Amino acid sequence: MRSGNPSGRDVLTRSVRGQARRVGLGAALGCVHQLGEALVPVLIGVVIDEAVAGQDARRLALWLAVLAVMYVALSWSFRVGARAGERGAEEAAHTLRLAIVRRVLDARGGAEEGRLPGELANVATEDAKRVGAVNMALMRGTWAVAGITVSAVWLLLTSVPLGLIVLVGTPVLLWLGHLLSKPLERRSEAEQDRAAHASGVAADLVAGLRVLKGLGAQQAAVERYRRTSRASLAATLRAARAESWQTGLVLALTGGFIALIALVGGRLALDGRLTLGQLVSAVGLALFLLGPLETFAWVNAELAQGRASAARVAEVLAARPAVVGGRSPVPDPVRGELRLRGVPLGGPDGVDLHVPAGRLTGIAVTDPASAEALLRCLGRESDPESGSVELDGVPLTRLDPAGLRAAVLVAAHDAVLFDGSLAANVTPQAESPSGPAAGEPDGAADPRTERAMAAAHADEVARSLPRGAATGVGEGGRSLSGGQRQRVLLARALRAGPPVLVVHDPTTAVDAVTEARIAEGLREIRRGRTTVVVTNSPALLAVADRVVLLDGGRIGAEGTHAELVRAHETYRTAVLA
Repeated sequence: MRSGNPSGRDVLTRSVRGQARRVGLGAALGCVHQLGEALVPVLIGVVIDEAVAGQDARRLALWLAVLAVMYVALSWSFRVGARAGERGAEEAAHTLRLAIVRRVLDARGGAEEGRLPGELANVATEDAKRVGAVNMALMRGTWAVAGITVSAVWLLLTSVPLGLIVLVGTPVLLWLGHLLSKPLERRSEAEQDRAAHASGVAADLVAGLRVLKGLGAQQAAVERYRRTSRASLAATLRAARAESWQTGLVLALTGGFIALIALVGGRLALDGRLTLGQLVSAVGLALFLLGPLETFAWVNAELAQGRASAARVAEVLAARPAVVGGRSPVPDPVRGELRLRGVPLGGPDGVDLHVPAGRLTGIAVTDPASAEALLRCLGRESDPESGSVELDGVPLTRLDPAGLRAAVLVAAHDAVLFDGSLAANVTPQAESPSGPAAGEPDGAADPRTERAMAAAHADEVARSLPRGAATGVGEGGRSLSGGQRQRVLLARALRAGPPVLVVHDPTTAVDAVTEARIAEGLREIRRGRTTVVVTNSPALLAVADRVVLLDGGRIGAEGTHAELVRAHETYRTAVLA
């Protein structure tokens, strides 16, 4: 799936083209199956005229053997063709899911803007599945066309009126089915929107369950989800009603069409223009046509839902990036000097800030919004409205975002742990299928990991767990306390060992003694590399080589922690209060 601004039609087209070989094979084998199905009533009519009416036992046995071979062929072709079609549908959905995940994880960001995580998950699962199913629908539609074509040709050869009824009536039925699918398409899109929103709200509430319980806001949360769920249910019911009306009307039209064929065939037989065998074949073909025509109704519904889902997928794939530009490689080697020039951080003026390479710099704030703005700029989650941010003298806007992420790691205080072992959260690539990382019984991995865990005092967390670092932490680390989660998150950032590390409030949930030890461990393990600690923690600021106070979106003071505590009242209030 190429980048750019794909439309829903583009998504559908590429999904089908990507599986053209499998869909083509399935369609070809399905046409063989439909040919056999259509010929069964024809052969039965021949048997009646040539063997039964003539009381010829040998010819009867011969034609029964032909029928048996026909059944074997159509059964085999159906199984193999259906398998190819299903494989194509699943592969298309899988490819689309990968494209959505790549877009969500793109270093330029933007796909998650205005969408809850549950909504994105719904697009990557349900919508991708519906788009993939279009391949199966097109294959089955081809089968139906083949079956109707064979039936029409035989009926034309047998009786021109019967053949004309099929040739003229089938396109009319298809056109009516397409018109009837339009309301379903609109309501299916609304249904998926509401369902995705409900999934997002549910995931959001589950993630914040502890906070909700602490605030006593469970009832408000339940009421919020109830309203969202009811809206989703209403949209689903509207879509179901539209689908039932569409299917029912198409089936009614199809039944009338089949009845017309049978009626005309019966009149022709009474007039002597059709033999008994030909009448049986005509009636059998009329009944056979129910299958292809019902398939067309199903295909119309699948295409309507697929178009609606493709439009939603296209919205994610075409989401505007949060940051643009940047193709230059990151300086090699990265010295780690950061500089802000005239960057607004929530104040009336731009901030000029210099972070020396290879030093531990502490940044204290009087307004949390200033910290958030600084972190977004340093991580290039968004570009400042004015001014510039530089790494080793090169503006971040000129650097490749993916390379920049590897060089400058911003470890936010609200980062999450993944469902897995503690060791896998510190060193994800070390997780083995059996559980422990790097093959160790307690999950301990290489010396680099051990140093990171010791510096963050996450090794104490591991020792307190039943299976050490191999113990699962649960989704979001819910089996750990707040302080334990913070230590594991800090260990993960330290284990990554980027040239520039920016951490935000890494110790707000740990006790003072542990915080002091973590501060010393952080200073030691990051010695000689650029580290920025955005925090008001005295223990962390005390080990910094230099401290900057951001006061009201501007630099209020600079110096060591001890100097600022002695000489700057605003700093003392922010840090020691």
